[in-house]
Amino acid sequence: MARGQRDTKKEKPKDARGTLLRIWRYVTRYRALMIIIALLCIGSNLLALVGPSLAGEAIDEAAAGAGKVNFQRVWYYARLMLIFYISSSVLTLLIHFLMMQVGRNIARQMRSDVFYKLMKLPVNYFDRHAAGDIISRVSYDIDVLSTSISTDIVQIMTSVVTVAGSLAMMIYISPLLSLMVLITIPLSVFYTRYMGKKTRPLFARRSAAYGKMNGYVEEMFSGQKTIQAYARETTVLDKFENINLEASEAFYWANHYSMTIGPTMNSINNLGLALLGMFGSVLYLKDIVSLAQISSFVLYSRKFSGPINEIANIVNEIYSALAAAERVFRLLDEAEEAADGEDALPLTNVRGDVEIEKVSFGYVPDKIILQNFNLKAEAGKLIAIVGPTGAGKTTVINLLMRFYDANTGEIRVDGQEIRSLTRGSLRRAYAMVLQDTWLFHGTIYDNIAYGKEGATRDEVVAAAKAAKIHHYIMQLPEGYDTVISEDGGNISKGQKQMLTIARSMLYDARMLILDEATSNVDTGTERRIQAAMRELMAGKTCFVIAHRLSTIQHADRILVVNHGNIVEQGSHRELMDQGGFYNKLYNSQFE
Repeated sequence: MARGQRDTKKEKPKDARGTLLRIWRYVTRYRALMIIIALLCIGSNLLALVGPSLAGEAIDEAAAGAGKVNFQRVWYYARLMLIFYISSSVLTLLIHFLMMQVGRNIARQMRSDVFYKLMKLPVNYFDRHAAGDIISRVSYDIDVLSTSISTDIVQIMTSVVTVAGSLAMMIYISPLLSLMVLITIPLSVFYTRYMGKKTRPLFARRSAAYGKMNGYVEEMFSGQKTIQAYARETTVLDKFENINLEASEAFYWANHYSMTIGPTMNSINNLGLALLGMFGSVLYLKDIVSLAQISSFVLYSRKFSGPINEIANIVNEIYSALAAAERVFRLLDEAEEAADGEDALPLTNVRGDVEIEKVSFGYVPDKIILQNFNLKAEAGKLIAIVGPTGAGKTTVINLLMRFYDANTGEIRVDGQEIRSLTRGSLRRAYAMVLQDTWLFHGTIYDNIAYGKEGATRDEVVAAAKAAKIHHYIMQLPEGYDTVISEDGGNISKGQKQMLTIARSMLYDARMLILDEATSNVDTGTERRIQAAMRELMAGKTCFVIAHRLSTIQHADRILVVNHGNIVEQGSHRELMDQGGFYNKLYNSQFE
């Protein structure tokens, strides 16, 4: 897939059993608490199961004969029923409270795992996936799974105990009557399995549609000014309507089928109850069972069928959780950035000699961007890389930083092939300023100091002065302690770029990469920054990508790149005298 192309197509869930096992591994991290919950669940349901038996005893006392009701015994059984049911309810509340703790802890752990994974993924993953889709997995999908764990596991445990206990009591009361109930079980199992296979892909489609919608919304919100500037609101709204309709349709069909499960299961259970009533009346007339036995049996049959109905009703939640979990686990299963080799060495005592030899590279195998590319940058030299859009300039930077590895050829720093070096030490050897600035929510001081751990106030101020941003900062109400919003939304683009330049100046690196680093500042400020940079970057190897060619006239060497090849190289004067491709590029900016 080409770089920058977003992957919005999602697969249907493939491995429900494997997904359940992985969810269970998270649950078993709280094994002791789950054992306590299981014991409380057994106790709560056993207490509730005593109720129908006591009701039968009370009915026996009430049906002793005309005028012979033993109210004292009836009230005795009624009080016992009340005690058992209240005790069961208290335990149930405690179970739900503990299970909420488990669900919260699992969600926190899973988000930590996902965020840790995101920090380990290669750059190409973020090139292929929309930010909104990734955020959807971290927030919406994990929330769906956490909610399901908090409620559905308790429901399943409760249902198992209730069904097993009720069935045992029904068989104990009357094996013949139990046959009527068992007739409906195969129908329930068959129908639930059938609907499960039908609804699971629909919930996967729903999660994918929500991810796509979140990705589009995030993308449009980040470009709101551009949308309004081009008066494209109607077009954006129309496209959102289509995406929203797709998400709504996915939601409707997933819930349409799942919501028919409960009523259908109720009908099946009511059929069983009708059979029980007819057969029970025959047995009662033949004195095989008593009225009390029939009454208790009916109550136990309702307890037996109730959990089956509830499980059927939460099937949609279970499959929705499975679909969400598979999206999260797919992210966790993504291949991480290749680990450093066992014999990889840290890059130390950096001089800054960089050499690219016969490098070919493409983001996809059948589309090569750089072909047999060669570059030699001596320590302390300023190398400018220029060329038309799509020529491969930024690709060179990606290879130098090992965001991507070359298909063929070698890249060496201080004579060492970069694949033999640890990535961390290689990347720390560079300071980098990109055209797309990045600031975080925090003070201006924190954003500049991000470039150097343990930076002092004086060092931060000195870097800001060198970047020509100190005067602006001091005009703010809180100066360097002024808090800027997320991504610097409350300051201009030029000011954001100057802050990132100050950050790079503070960073003690022997090599510097500037990718259109002054594109958002005016020409006068740009020249002042360039002059300050030349002084601060003395003795450092610098790679500068620029479209405004007037800003790189002082470069030691200018590489002119076109279609992945260096077509010209030399100083500004040498290239102008040649009257070739560079000369045309340079003069075109004044036409």
